[in-house]
Amino acid sequence: MSKIVATAAIRGAKKVVAEVEEFLNRALKEKGPDTKIEFPETAFFLPMAKALLNVDVKTLSEAVKILEHAKSLLPQEPSEKLWLPYLGSTLDAGMATLFAEEILMALRYLYGQEPQEGCNGFFSDTVLRSLGIQLVDGRMPGFAAILGAAPNNQIAVDIVRQLQERSILTFVGSSTNGVSVIDQLKEEGIEMGWDNYIVPYGRDTVSGIYALNWAIRAALTFGGIKSGEAKKCLEYTKERVFAFGLTLGELDDIKYATGAGAINMGFPIIADTDIPEIHPSGITIYEALVKELDYKKIVPRCITVRGFKVKVAKIPIPVLYGPAFEGERVRKENLYVEFGGKKAIAFEFLKYVDMDKVEDGKVELIGPDIDKIEDKSLPLGIVVEVGSRKANEDFEPIIERQLHRYINEAQGIMHIGQRDIMWIRISQEGFKKGLRLKHIGTVIHAQIHQEYSAIVDKVQVKIYSKIEDVEKQLTEARRIFEKRDERISGMTDESVEDFYSCALCQSFAPNHICVVTPERLGLCGAYSWLDAKANYQISPAGANQPIKKGPILDEKLGQWKNINDFVYEKSNKSIENVSMYSLLESPQTSCGCFECIVALVPEANGFLVVSRDYTGETPLGMTFTTLAGSVGGGVQTPGFLGVGRLYLISKKFILAEGGLKRIVWLPQELKEFLRNKLEVRAKEMGVSDFVNKIADETKATTLEQLLEFLNQAKHPALEMPALI
Repeated sequence: MSKIVATAAIRGAKKVVAEVEEFLNRALKEKGPDTKIEFPETAFFLPMAKALLNVDVKTLSEAVKILEHAKSLLPQEPSEKLWLPYLGSTLDAGMATLFAEEILMALRYLYGQEPQEGCNGFFSDTVLRSLGIQLVDGRMPGFAAILGAAPNNQIAVDIVRQLQERSILTFVGSSTNGVSVIDQLKEEGIEMGWDNYIVPYGRDTVSGIYALNWAIRAALTFGGIKSGEAKKCLEYTKERVFAFGLTLGELDDIKYATGAGAINMGFPIIADTDIPEIHPSGITIYEALVKELDYKKIVPRCITVRGFKVKVAKIPIPVLYGPAFEGERVRKENLYVEFGGKKAIAFEFLKYVDMDKVEDGKVELIGPDIDKIEDKSLPLGIVVEVGSRKANEDFEPIIERQLHRYINEAQGIMHIGQRDIMWIRISQEGFKKGLRLKHIGTVIHAQIHQEYSAIVDKVQVKIYSKIEDVEKQLTEARRIFEKRDERISGMTDESVEDFYSCALCQSFAPNHICVVTPERLGLCGAYSWLDAKANYQISPAGANQPIKKGPILDEKLGQWKNINDFVYEKSNKSIENVSMYSLLESPQTSCGCFECIVALVPEANGFLVVSRDYTGETPLGMTFTTLAGSVGGGVQTPGFLGVGRLYLISKKFILAEGGLKRIVWLPQELKEFLRNKLEVRAKEMGVSDFVNKIADETKATTLEQLLEFLNQAKHPALEMPALI
């Protein structure tokens, strides 16, 4: 690294540390050393300090210790030894900057200065986990952090759209000469938020710490790395958290300092200005600091430098396409036309038909297109006919389930629901760009071939837009829907010879392996036994492998010799036994992507279940994020278990401990979502009015309140054998 860069980074680090010291001293004087400081919705306190130093910073006085450590890292003179892991003086300055910036942002939260207007602020643990499945299955290849502002609004939009099209989650913020990329995007009407893969963090460079301390939590959440194992944490972010920084506009000292910290985490920096470059690898996988002055080449250059593996779907439609648009919302003021919802009927249906009846690539619109109709609320029927030499009825609902994602990933289309509760909206901008109903069929055809080529030979799509045709086709579709439900609901673990593994999350949690059975879906809630079976046929060497159950070792716990042997080998020989039906004895491991956590409440002789969407307190005195700190990372934690929410209504749900009757607390939203299914399952178990005997946050948020409610409700768990 040239001394120009080193000097700027060290100078910037000293500025940040000095600013934080002044702010912290003021806070100590005004509020006192025991004043609590925290970020919202995290179990990791100040994440950098937690991960790298194993310090739980809860008060202002504890923040002083971290600041002193940061000051000790500040070098006196620039050094050329910049590529050496963590030892270069400039890298030390970068880490001092990150520790100090984290304290600074926590102080701002204390004083009500964060989040900044129109910005997300601190990134919660819940979001990290909810996006986990997209990271591990490859839909989202990684992250970008943009700092500064483009020369004009159009360049800013073009860069972000290129990143969206490649499904790269983009954090935007900082500023150049008082202008932020955030405001450039807002001025152009670009919708931002987690669902759109564009997240504004703040308008100054120091708020970029939000993206970096979000990344460091991945090492603890998914990697099974313990707090304080600094080298392992930094190696993890380098090898497994694919991220880079893109600076737009001139770099100042604080950008250099923050960039040095990012480089130390393995994240390269790409600039659009003529800066000195750092080519030696080691700290980063490839170059650490490069420049690209051609804006048409800057995004591909970023991807090359970080080593991303991305796919850009080249589907012949007049709008952009990719997972980044999956969360796009078409609101009433931007609506051109809608199908289904509350005002019309709409459905989507996929079925296998004889090969000779399918003309591959044919998209047939039966009825008028949206440019021929005045009404803005219309009926719609989408019938996908698949021809295959490997036709299997079990695969129909699996492929059909993907239609939601396929259609949603087209810019300008919003798709909600499935089957006969489907609802589609098309935006005015999409219509103006030429989007029509046939393009929905084009997307479906292309994506089914891309993802299911191993079990699909031909795809044709028929789209019905006249009410009489929609009603006729819907009658046939509903008959098949009912037949499917009967077939799937009848499957049991005993009825199959093989279970399936799922190793998707090993990219983040190397020792974690899921075992998916007909009666136990993956803990992410996204992969069922049928999904895993289909994926194995699609990719025989992929993440889903069949496991012959072999001899049963313990029927109650759900242990089989072959399952244990497989898990032992695939968990890097870290897990010797796994019980499919127990939470207390050798439970399955978790990666961090789980939909819910099941946790032991010994005083209630039962378990509570908390979903990742619930942010409040549980009767255990811990939030979801706090509990999640005890689960995940590929370790077995008896008494705690990550699960998919539909596993709660399985007959095999914690069978060894007594099953469903042990649930004593659920968040209200989750309870209502599962109410009908829970009632059916409870009736099968001979428990009347069971759902109303389960507490939720409206009844109890403390252990005392929970016990009082359970006694009044006469919850069956109180009469069951003691768990401990």
